[in-house]
Amino acid sequence: MPKMKSMEDLFYGLLQDVYYAEKQLLKALPKMAKNATSPELEKAFLQHRDETETQVERLEKAFEMIGKTAKGKKCEAIIGLVEEGEEVIKEAEDDDVRDAGIVGAAQAVEHYEIARYGTMIAWARQLGMNDAASLLEQTLEQEYNADRLLTELAEGRLNREAA
Repeated sequence: MPKMKSMEDLFYGLLQDVYYAEKQLLKALPKMAKNATSPELEKAFLQHRDETETQVERLEKAFEMIGKTAKGKKCEAIIGLVEEGEEVIKEAEDDDVRDAGIVGAAQAVEHYEIARYGTMIAWARQLGMNDAASLLEQTLEQEYNADRLLTELAEGRLNREAA
């Protein structure tokens, strides 16, 4: 693995990490939707899968902007977060408990993504890559919206039903 000698290297490495993460989520979101018993939760996961497809396209544009080929770098963090969601799906015996657990796992993913996109935006701005930063800000806003929707579903009904 090449050494990170500059902020450009850091930005490129994080871009690869997030690209890998988004590709993993494209696989995980349909599974989460399939295992959700709440129709609203299923719809939220499928909607976010569609958004994630657009997010992957934005990341590919960001790679183009820095003159690099779009390729992911294995991200242990996202692997662990996806595994947590899969554990909930397998281990929850009650549908309502499963839905609440899936929301919790999904929000952990959203919070990870929010942190990573925030960092990439700050680094892109520091490097004078304002077009890339603007592109990534569109995705960050979608991640915030997904997190808010999950919170509304959890606090509005799902957590209460699980309790």
